[in-house]
Amino acid sequence: MPRIPRRARIREREFSVYAIVRCGGRQEKASVDDVLTVDKLAGEVGSSVTLPAVLVIDDDKVISDPAEVGGYQVTAEILGAAAGPKINMIHYKNKTGYRRRLGHRQKYTQVKITSIAAAKSGTKAGASKASTAKASSSKAGAGKADTEKADTEKAGTAAARSGSASSRKKD
Repeated sequence: MPRIPRRARIREREFSVYAIVRCGGRQEKASVDDVLTVDKLAGEVGSSVTLPAVLVIDDDKVISDPAEVGGYQVTAEILGAAAGPKINMIHYKNKTGYRRRLGHRQKYTQVKITSIAAAKSGTKAGASKASTAKASSSKAGAGKADTEKADTEKAGTAAARSGSASSRKKD
């Protein structure tokens, strides 16, 4: 029986779909069922989070266009908290007796990637376009009302100033 090199065995186990996700200021390679250690995330154990994808590799297809990558969702489940290695720091100043010993352990969260899937872009895109159109029209209407209100206030203050100036002249 021929021996299969280790590299060949590793290639067989690679997933056909993986993504580069951004989490905590870093980018990580994520495929389904991977456990990643990322900077501390807010959330309880067992809750799911969505990580933004930067690049998606789907079989031989590489997707890097932000418009297309935005259509993919990388969902992860929070497994629990973890702590990094202890970092010891010592401050010392010669001939003064000044010594300080400090220690630090960075807090991390372990997440398990549950799915990498294309989002339903038809329904969400239409809804988001409609909501932005409503928001822009309401902002435009509010802007008109604000400018009219400001114009009336300016006219009132100008009249008050001219009235007080004429009363001063009489005195």
